Amino acid sequence: MEAETIPDLRGRMTRGKRLMPDVEARAFLREKKIANIGTVDRNGWPYVVPLTYIYEGGEQVYFHTGGHQGHFLTNLEQNPKACLEVSDIGPLHKGQRFACDSALVYTSVVVFGTVKIIYHDRDKKAWFLDQLLAKHGDPSWTFEPGYPLLDQIILYEQKIEILTGKHSSGIYH
Repeated sequence: MEAETIPDLRGRMTRGKRLMPDVEARAFLREKKIANIGTVDRNGWPYVVPLTYIYEGGEQVYFHTGGHQGHFLTNLEQNPKACLEVSDIGPLHKGQRFACDSALVYTSVVVFGTVKIIYHDRDKKAWFLDQLLAKHGDPSWTFEPGYPLLDQIILYEQKIEILTGKHSSGIYH
């Protein structure tokens, strides 16, 4: 008996009319601040963690953790596949007759790809922290130059293999 082929559903959408054009999905990914990133452990258990990230366009997304051996790092060391999700929720549109006719307004982008773990590239880590401060910080802040704690973070680079965005405009979609 032949082994059953399991279909790869990454990037497929049941409701195609909600699919965002790639350029819009990438713009949405660029503007958001927190990503939920999912990995899988050796026993098949999913682990999802919210992390700040940098996406400037192109085919890589960057995020970081502290330099400790936690769930996230352990999972990626044994399986570099990850799923990143960013979203924005809008109002709930009231259904006409029944509660189940209601519809939520939302936008989301999902990225599938393999992750490279960057332990020692101090230049890349400094670049990431510069971008993170520009995205999340206050322009009036001042600091002494340099990042003396660079060795205490781990940087991750996710290659975008599949990127999809979808938008629901609620009842009116």
